Amino acid sequence: MEYNERLARFRQGHVNPFDRRQIDSTTERKDPPKHEVRSEIFSSESKTQSSERAVDLGLAEDHFSQPVGSVVASDVEQLKQAIAECKRLILELPEHSGKQKDTVIKLIHLRLKLQELKDPEEDEPNLQVLLEHRFSKEKSKSVKQMCDKCSTIIWGLIQTWYTCTGCYYRCHSKCMNLINKPCVRSKVSHQSEYELSICPEVGLDKQDYRCAECRTPISLRGVPNEARQCDYTGQYYCNSCHWNDTAIIPARVIHNWAFEPRKVCRTSMRYLALMMSRPVLKLKEINPLLFNFVEELVEIRKLRQDILLMKPYFITCKEAMEARLLLHLQDRQHFVENDEMYSLQDLIDTSRGRLSCSLTEIHTTFAKHIKLDCEKCQAKGFMCELCKEGDILFPFDSHTSVCHDCFAVFHRFVFEHIRYNTNCHMPYVAVCVMLALSLSLSLWEL
Repeated sequence: MEYNERLARFRQGHVNPFDRRQIDSTTERKDPPKHEVRSEIFSSESKTQSSERAVDLGLAEDHFSQPVGSVVASDVEQLKQAIAECKRLILELPEHSGKQKDTVIKLIHLRLKLQELKDPEEDEPNLQVLLEHRFSKEKSKSVKQMCDKCSTIIWGLIQTWYTCTGCYYRCHSKCMNLINKPCVRSKVSHQSEYELSICPEVGLDKQDYRCAECRTPISLRGVPNEARQCDYTGQYYCNSCHWNDTAIIPARVIHNWAFEPRKVCRTSMRYLALMMSRPVLKLKEINPLLFNFVEELVEIRKLRQDILLMKPYFITCKEAMEARLLLHLQDRQHFVENDEMYSLQDLIDTSRGRLSCSLTEIHTTFAKHIKLDCEKCQAKGFMCELCKEGDILFPFDSHTSVCHDCFAVFHRFVFEHIRYNTNCHMPYVAVCVMLALSLSLSLWEL
């Protein structure tokens, strides 16, 4: 009854000007004073609007620009009260309803506004140096970054954050003074080598049941912190130093030719990422039997040896220097220096079949320049000194052999046949002289 009475009084105070019957009836009836009607109306609506007032407190406007004609909560205490009221309304409203979704969106906006007031943008330096880190101030507004120190989200819209240009360590500006981990790039510069033992575990007891990096107490039961093992170092870390990132382990690749990513700690992940393209693996010494089981490695070794034989042609050729042919291998500079060192990226590309294809293409381009395109390079070819027959020979041809002492080029079948028949253990220069004498004597007899 109270609602019907209030509704009737409300209608009495709001007459439709287009309804003549309402106008006639209202003129005959003595209306109560307007201020009394208004007071009753506002008193009845005060309860229903009290909850909405907290939700609408500066939520319908853009908080990153100054609203006009509305009340905006710019005080921290008012924002906290509005946030608490939003939380209460979210629990009271029906689940998955439109009003609940709108209230959640408003709650997010309020929290962003509160964070903006708590952490205002300051004039901070664009570059800071700390523990060999070179932190650069970021301008990206992406919200998908995580702070490596506090393990929380970096809100790029309202927070200042930095990234190390060496190891890509990310953190809030407020976490800068709390960093205790040195830059991983300095370790790469001073100690460029891999751990070649497969998961060299020492046990939690050797670590005194503490994180190997930050020394936080850990246990396998997860109390007080979960112990997570790094497959690269074999040590255990807390969940702040180990985010269950995965990486390819060099020791498993070299010994087992296994490329399945394993869980590693944050420091190991950065170290492996920085070491990925560094040629520090000498497979001939670490695991020479690997060439017997992986045919692609034998093919790549032969291509690299041919490229090294082509390199002198390009260095002494003006056209090749102008065309910058050697820049085809600018991502793998060690391929034009030696044929023994490999990087982890080389082995990964070998297993996926990409390195063999790219090297074959480069090998074809180099051989085409030497044997077809450049007359000066063609003039540096060889004639077989044993049979004096056939076309011009080059040391990188598949059917030739090169003397390791005088660097003369011969047909392989002739060279190997005479070497086998002579059965000589003298230096190669003497072998070359003996081969020439035997050939001249045979011609004299004829």
